[in-house]
Amino acid sequence: MERLRKIGPLLHHPPSLSLTRPRSVVLIQLEAHSEGTILPVRAHAAARRNEIRGEHDGMLCVSVTQAPEKGKANKAIIALLAKAFQLPKNRFSLLSGETSRQKRFLIQAVSPDFLASKLDND
Repeated sequence: MERLRKIGPLLHHPPSLSLTRPRSVVLIQLEAHSEGTILPVRAHAAARRNEIRGEHDGMLCVSVTQAPEKGKANKAIIALLAKAFQLPKNRFSLLSGETSRQKRFLIQAVSPDFLASKLDND
């Protein structure tokens, strides 16, 4: 079962947006799983800094400074997500996209509602 969740203050909008333009509703496609919640992520490795950049096509955009080699960037993404959501790193596992920019992470023992509230509050 796939759910769409809006997220707010966790994100910042690119400077190309006008200040008078209203913020649009941002949707992340959170998916319920028997063990927790699946979070789709669009990754940018070898970036200038570690940050959660926003939303793109229903995925959470994340940048990490680690190079995309031997799983270093994936580990850095897990560390960044764990810190942002205030959860232990061992709750995160990569389901798909080991070598792709589009990844799906399983966050164990976390409901989609809890994760959506974390996205809204940050």
